[in-house]
Amino acid sequence: MLQDPQAVEEAGLKIIDQEVGTHSFNPGQWSVVRQAIYATADYDYARNMVFHPAAVEAGVAAIRFGADIVADSQTVDVGIAKDRLRKYGGTVWCFISDEDVILKSKEEGLPRAAVSMRKAAETSDGSIYVIGEAPAALLELIRLIREGKAKPSLIVGVPVGFVGAAEAKQALLSVSTPFITSRGPKGGSPVAAAIMNALSLLAARP
Repeated sequence: MLQDPQAVEEAGLKIIDQEVGTHSFNPGQWSVVRQAIYATADYDYARNMVFHPAAVEAGVAAIRFGADIVADSQTVDVGIAKDRLRKYGGTVWCFISDEDVILKSKEEGLPRAAVSMRKAAETSDGSIYVIGEAPAALLELIRLIREGKAKPSLIVGVPVGFVGAAEAKQALLSVSTPFITSRGPKGGSPVAAAIMNALSLLAARP
């Protein structure tokens, strides 16, 4: 079995189903949660993941429409399976290391993650934003949404850390934009990419 990646994944997902047992997620949401658990071996995501009621449907629709994906970090970017997105015309963008973002960050004394969200809002209307590293990116995106300067189709907001991450995710719960997040400090690039990949798998289903 260990020589067959698909068999390994299927066995792992079956174990997750058995270990978690009864839960309150609908089928689409559970597809996302179990992928997050599979990517991290952390069953806490069966308890701390939160979905806007329209999140999964909005994400699937956006992918099928060819929406671009904005990643807050290169590690999130690398973890996203791009072949399924290309089928619909979607591209993954990460502006964190762009020269203009670095320069503006220095000039204004702002985190590059925040500046990269501003650039994304100027160029990527209707995108799916996938944030797995920087609470500053999520807080800036929320501010841009409230000011009418950003209009994502979906926010995957799971920044990790003990400083600001839980607070940023709590703030996300108050926006009307569809979102997927997790409560508390847990999160990170593997979780963010796993959520996005789960959505693209759902989008690829007949």
